[in-house]
Amino acid sequence: MARKNPFMNVMSDSSPDDDKAILEYTNKGASKSLIHSLDELAAQADRLLEGESVVELDPAIIDGSFVQDRLEDDQEDFNELLTAIRDRGQDTPILVRPHPTATGRYMVVFGHRRLRAATALGKKVRAVVKDLKDSDHVVAQGQENTARANLSFIEKAMFAAEISRRQFDGDNAIVLSALSIDRATLSKMLAVSTIPKEVLDAVGAAKGIGRDRWYELKNLLERPSTLEQATAFIQSDDFKKKVGDDRFNSLLAFVKSLGKQTRAKTAKTHKWASEDKAVSADIRSDARTYTFALKAKDAAGFGDYIAQNLSDLYQAYRSKKDQRGE
Repeated sequence: MARKNPFMNVMSDSSPDDDKAILEYTNKGASKSLIHSLDELAAQADRLLEGESVVELDPAIIDGSFVQDRLEDDQEDFNELLTAIRDRGQDTPILVRPHPTATGRYMVVFGHRRLRAATALGKKVRAVVKDLKDSDHVVAQGQENTARANLSFIEKAMFAAEISRRQFDGDNAIVLSALSIDRATLSKMLAVSTIPKEVLDAVGAAKGIGRDRWYELKNLLERPSTLEQATAFIQSDDFKKKVGDDRFNSLLAFVKSLGKQTRAKTAKTHKWASEDKAVSADIRSDARTYTFALKAKDAAGFGDYIAQNLSDLYQAYRSKKDQRGE
């Protein structure tokens, strides 16, 4: 059964100007009305292929997209695709466009894995050829992959960062449309994408790791000393033996442990007692807190007195600091 296509009018193939509609829609509406259904995104990609002539091309004359959308490929999934194409043939054509800088060559818009499978099988690849601008290309690639490719958060974040870097527009509306996200999510994606490439490459796609945990890692790595130690950690044999999400989890656990070690090293404790021994205190301080634990029979009364006079004590402290020029 055909899926509902929210872009039916702007994506009709009846006019030579219609390819422009992808970008025009993005600029006018993406920041106000985002696509929320993966089925609709898939239908959007299908619409690009509908009614078009399918040709067979030699994979050797087709180059990959100018924007990468995968950090790594699942070999098991690819092997299943390879088997399916070998046994049944290629059911769905890929989308390519004439190469923008190399005469006689093409560039993949979407369908990289089908192209790779055809290459491995020594077959020509079934393709639809459309003349698209770079901005139209990334919208189509992003929407098709969001609907079907099961990209991880970090893969989408890197894709978003690359589109944003190319500055197709002034407000990232094309990124929003390509990935069907809101501006708050895009903001975190762009922040996470600033994690050094060496770290991102070492961790990989991390399919099961979402936005919040990546953002937590990004914030922890902002401390130069933490980043330095994290970079050394990802070079270790123990880290390299891990696969998938375990790589991310081990790195996050490692950088968190560094913070605990730092706080433990800076913690100081000492005791105080009044001359008459009527009250004593255990005092502990670290980088974040300073704690008194009062003991003995006058503890409650002395504690109340301190609490009631905190404002005066603080003013006295500030005055003393000012006198010393601190």
